[in-house]
Amino acid sequence: MNRSNSNGDNKASGRQGGRFRKKSYARGNAPIKKNQKVQASSNPDLIRLNKYVANSGVCSRREADIYISAGNVTVNGKPVTEMGYKVKLTDEVKFDGRLLNPIKREYVLLNKPRDFSTSGRNEKGKRTALGLISSATKTTLDPVGKLHKDSTGLILFTNDGELTKRLNSPKNGLRKIYHIELDKTLRSADLKKIQEGVSVDDKLVRVNDVSFIENAPKNEVGMEIFSTRSSIVRRIFETLGYQVVKLDRVVYAGLTKKDLPRGHWRYLTEQEVINLGMIK
Repeated sequence: MNRSNSNGDNKASGRQGGRFRKKSYARGNAPIKKNQKVQASSNPDLIRLNKYVANSGVCSRREADIYISAGNVTVNGKPVTEMGYKVKLTDEVKFDGRLLNPIKREYVLLNKPRDFSTSGRNEKGKRTALGLISSATKTTLDPVGKLHKDSTGLILFTNDGELTKRLNSPKNGLRKIYHIELDKTLRSADLKKIQEGVSVDDKLVRVNDVSFIENAPKNEVGMEIFSTRSSIVRRIFETLGYQVVKLDRVVYAGLTKKDLPRGHWRYLTEQEVINLGMIK
């Protein structure tokens, strides 16, 4: 396994933001009459119906116009076919009978530095991963799974609850690759034990691959694993009498740290979101 670039010194590129700095840490609408003109409104609580539908993830805004004109969309139980019609966020909007959520789905990938917690909200005096991505969106995002405070590397944040549930499901063990540094040299016999499977809390844990890092001291190893169990990598080595000094997640569900230095974040591409969405 090739030695991974865990220091994140490369320059970022693409849609990226948020740099880590050490110093800062019902009423429904009235029935719509035929040929009724929609009046423009500056009310920030109103949103165009096609945008509402698009934000829910059903389709694009242009496609939403087609579905709206065809009568596929209802607002508070009434079909709406007027282009440019605006609704409140509190209105009940349905597409083919399915209730929609107007909050745009956001997906942010962070290369987390050490000593940042992924649990809990921003608290005064507490350094959190959420604080590092605070400029990414005004929407409340949650981490998919957790990454130990002392660990570094990739962690995904999103408000897509359905995707989060699927990715965290034990049956959807996702491919994760870690660069691990131990407190002492890993014995070949223990490396073989890990390759064959180690019992943690009376449950056998199998890894897909584990090997020494090329051209590195024998206390550094790379591991590919699909288990969703909490802190399982650290616990594997603790079971064998080792302490993990550094742990860096370099690959997560096909997402990599390429062009993403430590402490930086980026939005997922449309294709990456599609790829994650294909996980059942």
